[in-house]
Amino acid sequence: MYAERLRETLPRVREAIDRASARAGRASDEIALVAVTKSHPFAAVRAAVDAGLRDLGENRVPELEEKVAEFGRPDGLRWHMIGEIQSRKAARLPGLADLVHSVGRLKVARKLALGVGAAPVSVLAQVNTSGEEAKGGFEGERAVEEVLEVAELDGLRLEGLMTMAPFVEDEAVLHATFARLRETLALVRRHRPEVGDTLSMGMTNDLAIAIEEGSTMVRIGTALFGARPGYGDP
Repeated sequence: MYAERLRETLPRVREAIDRASARAGRASDEIALVAVTKSHPFAAVRAAVDAGLRDLGENRVPELEEKVAEFGRPDGLRWHMIGEIQSRKAARLPGLADLVHSVGRLKVARKLALGVGAAPVSVLAQVNTSGEEAKGGFEGERAVEEVLEVAELDGLRLEGLMTMAPFVEDEAVLHATFARLRETLALVRRHRPEVGDTLSMGMTNDLAIAIEEGSTMVRIGTALFGARPGYGDP
């Protein structure tokens, strides 16, 4: 089922990325595609790997552990932690996730750093640029200051920033949300040029606008795999 679906959906998603990149005057190979397999079974992961996808996103530590144990990292497969991180589970991520997108609290960042071994962990600082209370991440006037504190932690390599836009159709709101993340990263890099330039922003419903605003990494689940089991037809 998943393999058949991806034969139809993956070309459409790649075409959407190509179109958005062309409108923005960018090369489509500047944008990494993270296939969000969260809540989908092993069959979805297998289909994704067979389809040539090499960046997979999960939002729960236990599920990430299960899938990494099952599939490992064949042919450069990279695992992304994209969901909210409970501080008590943060220390389990070093050596498990290749990139942790959702470091949105200093407490979590410090716990994550404590679990680091010899190699640093690559992370993105999550910034709440929408102003929605339900969204996690650093926010407001202190966001840049707190992100800089994350950058200073031994054991973490800050590769850039991540945000989640509100689920709305108002394109002006989406443009503003993504533009704020780009501007925040510019401020952070002005203080610490060694911080990476990754902007993880854009999902199924807003990837085109995110790319127009500078996204370098989109997180796509529904458009590839369909609704998550338990959330509609799989």
